Amino acid sequence: MKVAVVTGAAGGIGEEIVRELAFSGIAVAMVDRDRDALERVASGLGLENCELLPLVADVSNAEQAEQAVVQAVDVLGGIDYLVNAAGVLQSGWITEMSDNDWHHTMAVNVGGVFHMSRAAARHMVRRSSGAIVTVSSNAGSTPRVGMAGYAASKAAATMFTRCLGLELARYGIRCNVVAPGSTDTPMLTALWNHEQASRIAVDGVPEAFRVGIPLGRVAQPDDIAAAVRFLLSDAAAHITMQELVVDGGATLGV
Repeated sequence: MKVAVVTGAAGGIGEEIVRELAFSGIAVAMVDRDRDALERVASGLGLENCELLPLVADVSNAEQAEQAVVQAVDVLGGIDYLVNAAGVLQSGWITEMSDNDWHHTMAVNVGGVFHMSRAAARHMVRRSSGAIVTVSSNAGSTPRVGMAGYAASKAAATMFTRCLGLELARYGIRCNVVAPGSTDTPMLTALWNHEQASRIAVDGVPEAFRVGIPLGRVAQPDDIAAAVRFLLSDAAAHITMQELVVDGGATLGV
């Protein structure tokens, strides 16, 4: 049985990725810092024949990230896939952004990807196989008003993952990025109230230089999970260092 480690597994896109992989017969180590949410998700998936291993860890902490990977290897027998789906969004204009907001965003969105990827790669290199997917954002390549910290962190995570793919290619390890646009998760509704979030995302915000979504709907978490599953699969065996944008055309294919 293949083994995957998924961070940010207790909700949103991460939870859906866990479901997608588990339904595919992959054992999943679920990493999140929220113990109660992890247990709720694990018990709520209703996957009787699937192996799920909840692991409580803060990926911004190098030691905890390393320990999560060690536990996954010890209990499940190895790591074939890593999905970096943990992330935070601190919105606000640059002139009003606090040092704490900036550092926290970088610690999770960049540091977390670094810590988990480094730890997982060390195990994958020994086996000369594996695949890593980082869930980034279309904001990593498109300027957004009020999202400088988030956008900068996602740009960094994207380039880190592509560089990692270059370094690990000699071992047959592939590293790719999935870049979602507006997705129906709590992160989206944190920007606007729930009733308005989808409409604003679809219609766009001209005064914020934000175009809408040509396909006319926000993504669902399973749209992102399917893209992640594809890049991990043998169907993508000759794909590495690529960024797959899943945003309904919001960035106009650029």
